[in-house]
This record gives sequence, C-alpha cells and structure tokens, in this order.
Amino acid sequence: MKTKIEQYVIDRVKARRMELHISQVVLADSIDVSKGFIGNVEVPTNDYKYNINHLNEIAKVLKCSIKDFFPDEPLE
Repeated sequence: MKTKIEQYVIDRVKARRMELHISQVVLADSIDVSKGFIGNVEVPTNDYKYNINHLNEIAKVLKCSIKDFFPDEPLE
C-alpha cells in the first residue's frame, strides 16, 4: 500500500500529465521505463511508485518543477 505522500505525488503527476494530454505510454517512453509502469504506479492498490529520479525526469517532460509534485506543508 502506498503512503499518503506517495499517493499525493502520484496524483499530482497524473493530473499534470492529463492536463497536457500526455498518455501513459508517451510518458513511460520519455522517462525510459516500461510501457506498463506508469499505469501500475497510477493504480492506488499497486505497490509501484516513482523514485526521485523518475520525478526529476517527469518534471522535464511535463515542463514543470519537481516541487510541483509535493505539498506545501507536510501531510498528516
């Protein structure tokens, strides 16, 4: 199971990806992970998650700051 912060980050990445109309496959290809990886990460019940290197590469593809994926304040 993912932690609250992990799910928050995943949700932020997904929202930005969808806002830019970038498919899971395109994002996966862009950050050099398997085509199913993004889908697995986005399923809340899977244990797949992004690491800090993934997030750095994703920020480049989604043309934003890596900070945009994190909350302003710690989560409870």
